[in-house]
Amino acid sequence: MSIDNAARAASKFIESTRLRLHYRDWGNIEAPPLLLVHGGFDHCRSWDWAASQLCNDYRVITPDLRGHGDSEWSGGNAYSMADYVCDMAELIDQLALSPVSIIGHSLGGAITLKYAGAFPEKVKQLVIIEGLVPPQKMQEENEAPPAQKLARWVKQMQRFVKRPHRRYASQEEAIKRMHEANSHLTETYARHLAIHGSRQNEDGSYSWKFDPLLRAHQPFDMNGRDSQQLWQNIDCPVLLMRGEDSWASDPAKDGRAAYFQQAEVMNFADAGHWLHHDQFDLFMAAVTGVLKTQ
Repeated sequence: MSIDNAARAASKFIESTRLRLHYRDWGNIEAPPLLLVHGGFDHCRSWDWAASQLCNDYRVITPDLRGHGDSEWSGGNAYSMADYVCDMAELIDQLALSPVSIIGHSLGGAITLKYAGAFPEKVKQLVIIEGLVPPQKMQEENEAPPAQKLARWVKQMQRFVKRPHRRYASQEEAIKRMHEANSHLTETYARHLAIHGSRQNEDGSYSWKFDPLLRAHQPFDMNGRDSQQLWQNIDCPVLLMRGEDSWASDPAKDGRAAYFQQAEVMNFADAGHWLHHDQFDLFMAAVTGVLKTQ
């Protein structure tokens, strides 16, 4: 599948809490702003197909989260939800995007919901692809003793600092690994994601761009109760998307959708956690439909 309008996208940077963060600006500056936010261990080029179609009607911005893609890694592992939300606030404020519509996947969806809960007046509408905290994890976050969470984080940091990224002998090997991680991906998608998500090392091998320390779970991040209270504060329409082949449960059935003032749930058959790749045409039809109604 070709990516139309790709030449329109320009790589740019902002600074947030002393980090240089990368984003792609798809032009059409006078159009309504639309932010596309990728998930964990991913990168902004994951949105290229969607952005290339949406940029005719919207000012599309696709950022790389801190520690991901072509954004800087954070010294000291400053990857808390508050750090990510601050970055989103800086991007939206510096580019004067509010009120903004946002599509967020996974971690990007979680960040988006936290931002929208803190700044509801700056958000017009949301499409969230499996960005809710799983019910079991919310319960664990609420009940886990502080000593347990802190000890786990310290041990993870000690382990990940000593263990650098895996090195792939060739880019083809990295592409193969990308495809193994998501069997729903076509060869075209896997190749695009791997090429833009990896960099060549000095010895000719390839490694993923994201910071390995992202794998460490923040010990005192926002818990499940915090998330629920922020969800309740969002007053714009929210479309919650889920792939039926994903590990994620249905928020309409497990009760999470009820925390929102205006939420609709949409399930996609034959799609996993990356449903915007797995069922691209259906995803785009749903997105364009909901964006045009607002």
